Amino acid sequence: MGVTPPLQEPTFLVLAALAVEPLHGYGLIQAVSELSDGRVTLRAGTLYPALDRLTTDRLVELAREEIVDGRLRRYYRLTELGADRLRAETERLRRNAELADQRLANRERLATRERMDPTRPPRSRPRPATT
Repeated sequence: MGVTPPLQEPTFLVLAALAVEPLHGYGLIQAVSELSDGRVTLRAGTLYPALDRLTTDRLVELAREEIVDGRLRRYYRLTELGADRLRAETERLRRNAELADQRLANRERLATRERMDPTRPPRSRPRPATT
C-alpha cells in the first residue's frame, strides 16, 4: 500500500465540517468559511463535484434527502473511513507543525547565541537537498 497524499485544504475542511453532524451543501459552504476564518470560500460548482468524489472514495455518504421550498436538499455525513482519513491528516499536520516549531526554536536559540557572542563564527548551514 502506497503513501496517502495529503488532503487539499478545502477537502480537509469539508471533512472537518462533517465530523460534527450531517450538513447540506449550503451548510457546508458556511461551515468551511467559518472553520477557515473566511480564507476558504467554496462555490457550488466546486463543492458538489468534490462531494461526488468524496462519496466515490467512501469518505462521505448521503445521510438523507428532503424537499425544502420545492428543491431537493441532500445532507452528507462523514463515514468511519472519512473519520480515519481526517484523523490521519490531522496527525500529519500536527507532526509537521511540531517539527516547524522545533526548527524555529532552534533558529531563535542560535540567533540569541550569536547576539551574545558576536566574535563566534556563524554556524555553517547544511545545503538544501536537491531532487
